[in-house]
Amino acid sequence: MSLQGTSITLEKPCRATRIPSGESVQLRPGEEYVISQALGNSVTLRDSGGLYRVGLEDIDSLGGELAVRIRQQAEEELPDAPFSEELVWDSLRQCFDPEIPVNIVDLGLIYDLQVEPATEGRYQVGVKMTLTATGCGMGPTIAADAQSKIEAIPAVETARVDIVWDPQWTPHMISDEGRRILGLD
Repeated sequence: MSLQGTSITLEKPCRATRIPSGESVQLRPGEEYVISQALGNSVTLRDSGGLYRVGLEDIDSLGGELAVRIRQQAEEELPDAPFSEELVWDSLRQCFDPEIPVNIVDLGLIYDLQVEPATEGRYQVGVKMTLTATGCGMGPTIAADAQSKIEAIPAVETARVDIVWDPQWTPHMISDEGRRILGLD
């Protein structure tokens, strides 16, 4: 159910994050946008002024039927499996750079993942990730999205996502799947 290219008119005010600055903005009702991508429980909107990321918490501003479709997609993405490190990786595969239709794992942004026992069958998860560009203002948003996806796993007690810059990311870090999606092979 690709929503890419769908034109919408906002029905009510909508909080969003301007891409790539990371600045919080308020989009006004009646304004028209085109959906650039709807992946990982967020939507990237485009207009003549640029790109905007709308998180799941503000999806209702996009309109009833559209919000329902996006929420259904989000529910389909929730894993239903016993806890494992692979489940954490799968959760991270639901996080996307709002400008690039490839998840942060396949983009090669995850440098380290540590799982430690916490209390009574629960776990603490630590992640070190980078960004495609050091000046990207979306870093805190992407890291918070990754943290919330990990913490949505019932057996996770806490998650910490740190942004690191060493080694510097390069396109060579993109997985074969990511390269296929981006048409780089």
